[in-house]
Amino acid sequence: MRLHYSGRAGTRVCFTPDASGRANTESQLEIVSRRVVITGVGMVTALGNTAAETWEGVKAGRSGVGPLTKCELPGIAPEIAIAAEVKNFSPEPVLNHKDARRMDWFIQYALVAADDAMRSAGLGGLQPVPNPEETGTIVGSGMGGLISIMETSDMAREKGLNRVSPFFIPASIINLASGQIAIRTGAQGPSYAPVSACASSNHAIGEAFHAIQRGDAVMMLAGGTEACLTPISYAGFAAARALATQYDSPETASRPFDAKRSGFVHGEGGGILVLEELESARERGAPILAEIIGFGMSADAFHITAPPENGEGAALAMKRGLRSAGIAPQEVTYVNAHGTSTPVGDLAETRAIKSVFGDHAHKLAVSSTKSMIGHALGGSASIEAGVCAFALKEGIIPPTINLTDPDPECDLDYVPHTSRQAALDVVISNSFGFGGANTTLVMRRFES
Repeated sequence: MRLHYSGRAGTRVCFTPDASGRANTESQLEIVSRRVVITGVGMVTALGNTAAETWEGVKAGRSGVGPLTKCELPGIAPEIAIAAEVKNFSPEPVLNHKDARRMDWFIQYALVAADDAMRSAGLGGLQPVPNPEETGTIVGSGMGGLISIMETSDMAREKGLNRVSPFFIPASIINLASGQIAIRTGAQGPSYAPVSACASSNHAIGEAFHAIQRGDAVMMLAGGTEACLTPISYAGFAAARALATQYDSPETASRPFDAKRSGFVHGEGGGILVLEELESARERGAPILAEIIGFGMSADAFHITAPPENGEGAALAMKRGLRSAGIAPQEVTYVNAHGTSTPVGDLAETRAIKSVFGDHAHKLAVSSTKSMIGHALGGSASIEAGVCAFALKEGIIPPTINLTDPDPECDLDYVPHTSRQAALDVVISNSFGFGGANTTLVMRRFES
């Protein structure tokens, strides 16, 4: 018999009692570390409807941005009518037509991404998991079912409230992305939805990591999803002066760290990761892409939308992530930046990286995936975490495209234009959200 005490950083202290039932000698104490690995990645993005398609597009430095086709924006400045849209998407065969009609698009994206992730993890797609009581689902979103909310509101005004569907609420509430994955996989472990704007899916992955570390689960399906290319979201972001307005073509509009950056490109999509306790992954012979070793989070406590100019909140999240992982800043080789292409945000993140890494900041590779896939809001961080897992596995650093006129104050190595082969060991992925939510996920190349 063993008595377990959960310690910090995913460590379990196991006491083996002696004949008297007591555990009071050093020889009877054993430290057991629960390592958490990524065994599957699924994505639905502007570059493709699978993780493999998206990763190939990222490596090629291809832009998924184009003219907005999913809605019209009457009365709003035409230059913001661009988007990183998911293209040629069909939920079939993951979902039949009847079920798909009862779900908002953000849930459909999550289910298709989950199917992709489970296939890549050797779990056969979106189907019952082998160990349901030890499997959980945590899937975040920033906006949830905004499309369903708008369409139902319009219909109710025209035809009356008694025409509202009984599926309206479960089609649009944010936790139903996680809930629908749990229903289809039979996962009976932790199931909920973090909502922290553009940090939502990093919070989801970080909390799933912690759930496995502390023994609440052996496997977690975690990530985020977003589908809100609607007139009202464009109007809101435009009023906040957050959207890109100056560019030569839609493909060049997202230009993180460039002197001519003018705002982010509205996007959509999502990503789901299969996180697994290492021994579980080994037992079933699962492929292992990377290991998660730390997670940090903080609050700016500063402003509803803007970060402090010195990036101190982002820096605190990075410091906490490194402390959680038990590594020194000099061990990090690549930073997947939040990098939204906003004038204030990119500069604040650059300053935060410098404050955390010191002289090592100029030896780091830093890049922004959003230059290619736009900003999928609550879905972005999970896509970027998946990109980092592939980067570690293949030794390829994604580029920052459209960086043609570098901002003199953004003076780090942002891997401009083309991807780069490199021996990556430890990477971090930053995601920050309105309201001052900051998150940093720390990942390492897997070594047995």
